[in-house]
Amino acid sequence: MLEEVEGIVQGHRDGHGFVSRDDGAPDIYLPPNEMRAVLHKDRVKVRIVRSDRKGRPEGRVVEITERSKQPIIGRLLQESGVWLVAPEDKRYGQDVLIPKGATSVAKPGQVVVVELIEPPALFGQPVGRIKEVLGEVDDPGMEIEIAVRKYSVPHEFSDACVALARTLPDKVRPQDKLHRIDLTDIPLVTIDGEDARDFDDAVYCEPANKGRGKAALKGWRLLVAIADVSHYVETGNAIDVDAYDRATSVYFPRRVIPMLPEKLSNGLCSLNPEVERLCMVCDMFVTEDGEVDAYQFYPAVMWSHARFTYTEVAAILGNTRGPEASKRKERVQDLLNLHGVYQALLKSRHKRGAVDFETTETQIVCDENGRIEKIVPRTRNTAHRLIEEAMLAANVCSADFIAQNKHQGLFRVHEGPTPEKQEMLRNYLKASGIGMSISDKPAPGEFQAIAEATKDRPDAQQIHSMLLRSMSQAIYTPINSGHFGLAFDAYTHFTSPIRRYPDLLVHRVIKAILAKSKYQLPALPTPGEAHAKLARRLEKNLASRVANPETKPKKLNAEGTAWQAAGLHCSANERRADEASRDVEAWLKCKYMREHLGEEYSGVVSSATTFGLFVTLDAMYVEGLVHITELGGEYFRFDEARQELRGERTGIRYAIGTRVRIQVSRVDLDGRKIDFRLVQEGAGSIPRLPPEKGVGRDIKPGRADFAGRSDSDAGAGAAFKGKVRQQRSTAKSSRSSRSAEKVSPTTKKTTKKRR
Repeated sequence: MLEEVEGIVQGHRDGHGFVSRDDGAPDIYLPPNEMRAVLHKDRVKVRIVRSDRKGRPEGRVVEITERSKQPIIGRLLQESGVWLVAPEDKRYGQDVLIPKGATSVAKPGQVVVVELIEPPALFGQPVGRIKEVLGEVDDPGMEIEIAVRKYSVPHEFSDACVALARTLPDKVRPQDKLHRIDLTDIPLVTIDGEDARDFDDAVYCEPANKGRGKAALKGWRLLVAIADVSHYVETGNAIDVDAYDRATSVYFPRRVIPMLPEKLSNGLCSLNPEVERLCMVCDMFVTEDGEVDAYQFYPAVMWSHARFTYTEVAAILGNTRGPEASKRKERVQDLLNLHGVYQALLKSRHKRGAVDFETTETQIVCDENGRIEKIVPRTRNTAHRLIEEAMLAANVCSADFIAQNKHQGLFRVHEGPTPEKQEMLRNYLKASGIGMSISDKPAPGEFQAIAEATKDRPDAQQIHSMLLRSMSQAIYTPINSGHFGLAFDAYTHFTSPIRRYPDLLVHRVIKAILAKSKYQLPALPTPGEAHAKLARRLEKNLASRVANPETKPKKLNAEGTAWQAAGLHCSANERRADEASRDVEAWLKCKYMREHLGEEYSGVVSSATTFGLFVTLDAMYVEGLVHITELGGEYFRFDEARQELRGERTGIRYAIGTRVRIQVSRVDLDGRKIDFRLVQEGAGSIPRLPPEKGVGRDIKPGRADFAGRSDSDAGAGAAFKGKVRQQRSTAKSSRSSRSAEKVSPTTKKTTKKRR
């Protein structure tokens, strides 16, 4: 009997699809005829019937076990008297027919949300009814309205949540202050970005000694005060249910979808200046070497003495007699103390060998209509780093406190590279002639050492990108296996309970420990598809790290399983938020680049793949694809070890970091794709990596001229032309699959303290 497996359908804009298997094995290819009766995100049982010409397992759908409940967003069209909706997400592959009485109040051309009433069949299109009218495609903010529905981001609070939020007080009441330390006389301050609206954290630092006499240990007393959301959001109440459902705030250009109602996020819980606020404090003694020698947690009442911005603090630290410092004379010494403890913590970071690669973060600046005005680099200054180190210290203390007290909780775990990724990185480092590599059980310091040793090389960007690619994404889990990138044995998230649900859970656990009780999780929904996928990855990676392959990872009890479900839910929703944000940014960038069609720009190759090059423009920080068929009239082969495309005839190489000049040739708004073409020699300079020794240096790139050769050469030329045609045809289907095949060097975060 042929093998049958279950999984989730992943549609493709070209009509075919794949089944993402539940067991984590390689995807199963579905040809277009098999996709007629299924839609993107349907759960199916497939039978593997053969391998296709590319060697992929090919399947036949034998049963549709569950239809996707996700609504379809698209534009309403009328063709020959027939109403239909063309899905905005082209992975659905089919238009949805709308009966005459099911169009609601929608008009042709408008963006609508469709609910299916009849699924597709082998000989029939899906049928649906219009559930919601979002508006015209060019309406300001339409890209966000589409994204929140496309990724099922909860964007409306429940009636029960709204009603409960109304009953909350507008300010701290006398009864709220009971059994709390009064810190209102301590000059705690907040330091955030100019556009920040909610303030989770406040800081204060002063020189301190531990002990007496000559044996006294010199250092700093560092206070990190975090908004006490748990005082107002009780476990299992209506606000808590909505907060858990969202799990995180979602940040878009010009708009935030908060985890908590505005009364809490921007009011009662936000550490606004010159008002009393409830907080949870991590009070630390940090030695001159940056080691946290002692800490304690306690609930308190605070009064923010100032609201600083990163830019302002950096200016004051840069010139304590400058105009910015003169406006804040009473706080200058406090900021210098914070800078002192930051320098101490930095020593500890270097000693641990924590990974610290510099990446360019960008900020999209929009006009009043929500269109991009410009894209600017977001530079990290001393103030950013200062706050980051203070938050890391508090997070480490939180993880240690939970672990020491043997209470269940969520850790922020960042796994080291898998054996497969280690091998890929070793091959790359060897092929690049770097002269350094990683051990069989690499430590973070090895990665940092390679980054430091290569930072002045011309290909430093490519090397750092490959180091980052070898690492995994961080997740929330009750199983503490440390944070590889930060080089911590235990790490969690404590510092942002206004915008992250795991932080709220950590606060509740810490409070329970202080009260000598135990925190009990509320009843949680069954983990869905994204959670199951993460669970499989976690189990697989844990198994790969066990010394004996036959030894299985430790099984969790019922309580541990509940915490794991909560961690998987929060991890999956964090990814959902990132995907929705990236989708909106991609849409805005496509809209922006439509106004620059035909224009030429300089850029750098940010990724090389089997089907082309991704190039990031210098001036705009926008990424687009130079398809492999645009690289000239020769056959290019992808070198996985070197992560580059190489011309078989000329030896010309394109790798990460290669500088090129391009022309904007095509923008696909629906597909969120921008296509570039190289500006050919003669029309502009194309700086590239030189060919290696012994490879046709005398043949100009981009020219397939075989005139004047012998018959044998002509035969080789004919074979070469056939090879180019083959590459064009096989690459064509890959052109629109770049988002699936591309491996991003790192997720660029534009919000603070996301580690």
